[in-house]
Amino acid sequence: MVVEGDEEAIRVGVEEEFHVVDLRTHRLTARADLLLEALPEGSFAQELQRSTVESNSAPFLALEDLARDLCDLRGQLIRQADTVELGINAAGSAPLADMGELKVSPEPRYERMLSDYQQLTREQLICGTHVHAEVSDPDLAVAVAHRLAPWLPPLLALSASSPYWDGEDTGYASYRSLVWQRWPTAGPIAKYDSAAEYEDMINELIRSGVISDPGMIYSDIRPSQHVPTVELRICDSCPRVQDIVLIAGLFRALVAREVEAVRQGVERDVHLAAVRAATWQAARAGLEGELIDPVGGVPRPAPVVIRRLVEGLRPQLEESGDWELVSGLAGEALARGSSAERQRRAFARRGRLADVVNLLLAETRACDWDRPADDPPAYRSAAS
Repeated sequence: MVVEGDEEAIRVGVEEEFHVVDLRTHRLTARADLLLEALPEGSFAQELQRSTVESNSAPFLALEDLARDLCDLRGQLIRQADTVELGINAAGSAPLADMGELKVSPEPRYERMLSDYQQLTREQLICGTHVHAEVSDPDLAVAVAHRLAPWLPPLLALSASSPYWDGEDTGYASYRSLVWQRWPTAGPIAKYDSAAEYEDMINELIRSGVISDPGMIYSDIRPSQHVPTVELRICDSCPRVQDIVLIAGLFRALVAREVEAVRQGVERDVHLAAVRAATWQAARAGLEGELIDPVGGVPRPAPVVIRRLVEGLRPQLEESGDWELVSGLAGEALARGSSAERQRRAFARRGRLADVVNLLLAETRACDWDRPADDPPAYRSAAS
């Protein structure tokens, strides 16, 4: 993502990771290179696994413009995949994969990661959605990244799309997040008093040899290393662009609220153990079970937590002109249920994981962006 200027308004951009699927076998295939060699380098990039492609949007103020850009990028990728009879799947995990046949991308950094981390690297057959929100002050970005930690589990639940792993139902809505948490630098970010202190921590980890470069700070949210943003990294890849736009709108509002709180000198106590527990609960439940309320710290039905999150951000959403769009998308998401639940329903019809893959391929392809109805019935009665 490229960021220019230093306006007060917060622009957002998205990095999407996609699985490359063999349409004949419905399994992951290490053929991303066939797509990348024909796609523009500024918009698409290789990832750790040869079965993954990443797209990079521009930054936008209007969420509708972000949605259109994401759909355009998906269209480019899918059209190229069609020419070589491959499929593109936006989900946290792929239901079917021959793990022994998949390889890391031929790049020295990735090859070193394979040497250092072994099985952990080989099993990174996962895809995420990363949202960047502009925060130009490095000290402010470090503070906001820590203070937002309790609000990230509901965003994970909205994205949950990885119930299947290696041909089995894991019992989790987001098994990807459990796979990701095995990295030594994953999880919620600790509190640092300044950007300099944060950089000192990174340099200490590099000196220790546990990580090789700053890009291996894999926190759920982090100050970006290459653009002046706070980067949300906890979410699964989302088959539906509408869910990405919903998460991007909520994340921007959270960042805006916390930036103002820091400037006003409002203190925030963040208990990382409680955040980890809430993250696990969100990974387990998705939108179909209970989430931990970020305010009260008690379990509540996921729709109640999501509605309270959205309504609590109404001032920021109205300020950015996003209230009607984001509240409508939230209602749609709650009415439709998580991707994890839709995948399970697809499997239940005939007991075939190929049907799950076909669902994900179809939802990834169907990128017809439309605004939802204002304040749909599924969103009302937020106090319930």
